[in-house]
Amino acid sequence: MSAVAEHTTAGSSGATEPDTSSSAAADGLSVWVTAQSTGPVQRRGRYVPESGKHPARMLPAIAAHAIAAYTQPGDLVLDPMCGIGTTLVEAVHAGRDAFGIEYEPQWSNIADANIRHAHDQGASGRASVIRGDATRLMSLVPKALTGQVALVVTSPPYGPTVHGLVRPGEHGVVKYDDRYNDGEDKGNLAYRDLTGLADGFAEILRACATLLRPGGAVVVTARPWRKRGELVDLPSAVIAAGLRAGLVPTERCVALLAAVRHGQLVARPSFFQLQQVRKARSSGVPMHLIAHEDVLIFAKRSLEDGSGVVA
Repeated sequence: MSAVAEHTTAGSSGATEPDTSSSAAADGLSVWVTAQSTGPVQRRGRYVPESGKHPARMLPAIAAHAIAAYTQPGDLVLDPMCGIGTTLVEAVHAGRDAFGIEYEPQWSNIADANIRHAHDQGASGRASVIRGDATRLMSLVPKALTGQVALVVTSPPYGPTVHGLVRPGEHGVVKYDDRYNDGEDKGNLAYRDLTGLADGFAEILRACATLLRPGGAVVVTARPWRKRGELVDLPSAVIAAGLRAGLVPTERCVALLAAVRHGQLVARPSFFQLQQVRKARSSGVPMHLIAHEDVLIFAKRSLEDGSGVVA
């Protein structure tokens, strides 16, 4: 498939659920068709308008696909870095129970609002948000939840340099909604370098492994980014963090950030990514647009031999 950039937003203004209409065709495949409609269209009507201010929103269709693939109704789902509550909203709409951890009060308040909105729309699952530092996860949740979580769905932060929206300004392009907080509180993992981010994420995954039930799964979405032209390989750092946390990688899938149209991929790059690729190509470097998230799936390490996966 060839990638074609798309600069328009498709879909009706009344959309109330993520467009996963093409996901059925991808059942059993490692490619998840999760961006047939744009993120704003997937969230429109299903999430409160303030959700769009978060600098790193997971596509609802990615969370919905993971929940459908790895859980059954009534199961318990966790997102230890839940942001505006995308994983929680998709879980309760699917009849699962869920809880999330969120460090920033602004986003946890919006997550609460999104859960209430989901229930107003008839979602049958239960969900709650715990405010706190996910690197201290076990001190935040009741011990009774140990071994009870069927699925963890989350994504690590990418750092403040790769987020945000843009609009034309008097002196050029103006960037906004590009930070997790006002910059004063450096406790957020997004403000660490890659090594510090990976170390903190390993702590979170170690606690997730404790909460995970036998046969449960941890699903992490991540994508690389470029810093001063060099590739920052976040997916590989996540795999290494999972191994340090005592988890075993079992699958590596692809969640499309591009739509499939008539046998082609219709890319929806950010302004910043498109700008970087254009600059690189103009200088003779054949750089490509990133059109997917890596989806990394982990299971618990077997206690019997230290190398297998818990059945």
